[in-house]
Amino acid sequence: MHNRRADAWAVRPHDLLWVDAAPVVHGDQALPSWADAAWQQVAPVVVRRAARSAGGVPVGLRGSERHQRCAAHVAESAIVRVVTPEQLAACCAGMDPLPWAVRRPDLPALVVLGMVAPALNAAGLQWGPTGGVGFALASGLPVLRAQSDLDLVVHLDQPPSAETRRVLTAVAAQAICRVDLQIDTGFGGFALREWLATPQQVLLKTDRGPRLVTDPWAAGTAEIVQ
Repeated sequence: MHNRRADAWAVRPHDLLWVDAAPVVHGDQALPSWADAAWQQVAPVVVRRAARSAGGVPVGLRGSERHQRCAAHVAESAIVRVVTPEQLAACCAGMDPLPWAVRRPDLPALVVLGMVAPALNAAGLQWGPTGGVGFALASGLPVLRAQSDLDLVVHLDQPPSAETRRVLTAVAAQAICRVDLQIDTGFGGFALREWLATPQQVLLKTDRGPRLVTDPWAAGTAEIVQ
């Protein structure tokens, strides 16, 4: 895996950041007790989709338990390491089976990642694991449970071809664990499952908040007002 010095304005939602200064919670509130100095030293923060301020990046902190979440900001100057979902996916290329899936058959999310990675790589997609799986693979911290979902992001700057759509539909249909696949169009992100169900309108998560739109790939797409 390759790490890079961060150009903070180039980081994207779901990227994992290691920082050398404590994140700041809105209103200068105190960080939760679980986000102590020892945890911050080993745990990355994740870039979240929200408006950015000058010199700051919106992030989310997560703890060892599912309910331990906190929204915050970090100074771009504090970022010392970035690991992207795509870098994690690159580690999957050429590995069949994936070593961590073999070592941890009790974690269905890792097993399913090992099952779908070859198809996503073969399709030439820009993708990667996010959520708890991405966090665990990047940090080595034991945050996964048997009930953990597999979260994936796929970057598509145009609507998928029929073949790509077939691959993505098959990935999302895995039965061993729930697969939440998000498509990032460059203008925002939406859930593949929702788009397949109602392609004429979809909830697009943007830096300015969620918008119900007709075309998630259009910069000036019409927003549906209800």
